[in-house]
Amino acid sequence: MSYHGGRWRPAQFNKFSRATIVFTALAALSAAALIAFITLPDAPTTRAGNADIVVYKTPTCSCCRKWVAHLRDAGLNVGVVNVNSTQPMQTRVGVPRKLGSCHTAVVGDYWVEGHVPVDLIQRLVADKPDDIRGIAVPGMPIGSPGMEGPNPVLYDVLAYGNDGNITVYATRQGLAH
Repeated sequence: MSYHGGRWRPAQFNKFSRATIVFTALAALSAAALIAFITLPDAPTTRAGNADIVVYKTPTCSCCRKWVAHLRDAGLNVGVVNVNSTQPMQTRVGVPRKLGSCHTAVVGDYWVEGHVPVDLIQRLVADKPDDIRGIAVPGMPIGSPGMEGPNPVLYDVLAYGNDGNITVYATRQGLAH
């Protein structure tokens, strides 16, 4: 309270309006929620314990959902873990940045990055090559599994060796819708 013009009146709250205070409080709460969303551990959406392959993807990526359906259509038992970012998993399993895509999977002792066709994943697991850490389809080529669409392209599936060398594992023609 302050004394103004011969009367006691409520003091202005640091000259901020009630709307400014409410807005500031909401902004602070929003910032706290965003920080929690980014830093809290991700919760699995599917138990991965007995899955043939575990896919780490963001919950909003529709092409990732289509790729998971591609794997399931081929008879694989797919575990799905929705994450805020796939980058920590890519780092954890050793996917080089230049091979990065929108989802990362782990199958046996190997990683699979991006829209790799299921038959090549099955070949990798069956052959069990000692010199390969993982296979990848970098970027999101039109026509790769989960990315079917008009004007499909020819794309390479790359193998990342234990020695750090990248080689062509297979070349595929993309499929249209």
